[in-house]
Amino acid sequence: MARLAQTAGLTDIQTEILSTVRSFVDKEIIPHATALEHADTYPADIVDGMKEMGLFGLMIPEEYGGLGESLLTYALVVEEIARGWMSVSGVINTHFIVAYMLRQHGTQAQKEHYLPLMATGETRGSFSMSEPDLGSDVAAIKTKAVEAGDGTGDYVIDGAKMWLTNGGTSNLTAVLVKTDEGSEKAHQNLTTFLVEKPTGYGEVAPGLIVPGKIDKMGYKGVDTTEMVFSGHRISGEQILGGARGKGFAHMMDGVEVGRVNVAARACGIAIRAFELGVEYAQQRSTFGKPIVNHQAIAFKIAEMATKVEAAHLMMVNAARLKDRGERNDVEAGMAKMLASEYCKEVTEDSFRIHGGYGYSKEYEIERLMREAPFLLIGEGTSEIQKTIISRGLLRDYKLR
Repeated sequence: MARLAQTAGLTDIQTEILSTVRSFVDKEIIPHATALEHADTYPADIVDGMKEMGLFGLMIPEEYGGLGESLLTYALVVEEIARGWMSVSGVINTHFIVAYMLRQHGTQAQKEHYLPLMATGETRGSFSMSEPDLGSDVAAIKTKAVEAGDGTGDYVIDGAKMWLTNGGTSNLTAVLVKTDEGSEKAHQNLTTFLVEKPTGYGEVAPGLIVPGKIDKMGYKGVDTTEMVFSGHRISGEQILGGARGKGFAHMMDGVEVGRVNVAARACGIAIRAFELGVEYAQQRSTFGKPIVNHQAIAFKIAEMATKVEAAHLMMVNAARLKDRGERNDVEAGMAKMLASEYCKEVTEDSFRIHGGYGYSKEYEIERLMREAPFLLIGEGTSEIQKTIISRGLLRDYKLR
């Protein structure tokens, strides 16, 4: 058994789930990931396999047909999947976040309607906060929903959203928009709508356009899109929780889950980069001995392993805090920042160990080198995490 990234105190069920997922990753993902990634091909067979294992319902309560597992289980599953191919973890990440938001904040009718369909993967979730002009400034959202004013209770949405993972392959999108709540605080004028749509690209519904896949440096296979609203009409019953003006709080709760997820993905890539580096270092010889016996390489192995272990422990801590119902914004921010930065460093060190071969597309490390940078910006940059962390610390360490 591998020594690194082990988690103490797991239940028998958690251990069984993780063993099953790891076996699936080794047999069904790793052997095919590089070819699928280079072709930018959606991993349909892999996704079908995850559906069969019930992974789409991992965190959905048993009463709605899910497995009812914890955030920790989810994070450890994501870590395993990202170890195989980060894009596959991206397929289920936004789905998990939307399911979590529904579980925590949805009306009873919304839970009963969506969660059983999400548990089977028949309904697949995505979510959108960002827009073309605002980046991390969520309170500056311009996409607007106004009441239709014809007595139907419907709303009309206009605006453009950006960076939707699974924007084309999902059929339920949680969209954060501006509504007129009359509050001077911008974030209190935001509402989350549950937008149903067919999968695909183009005008998928009246007034709703998914222009097409955004071409990316890495993170291939999974689709990343824009979403353009032009007079799109939607029922007021699609407001998450039936509560206007609560969208920012709903989304931030989901993003805390997302930050644990990104930390888990970073851990997964770092683990795989370490595995590849330590294996290659024992196979490659220079000056009459394996390069791992040269101190320069041995020290890299030691540093890489230490970073993998530290990132994993911080990720697990953030997940367990959330599972206990405690505030974890600081810990999730720390885990996301540290894991993503260490992931980049570990991947680069493995790349250096591979030498010239690391630059070849025949070697897996080349793919990891293009995937790791995404985690530095996904769910908020390291600079955003530092802002969150410092603000949280000053709440606790404020001068009396």
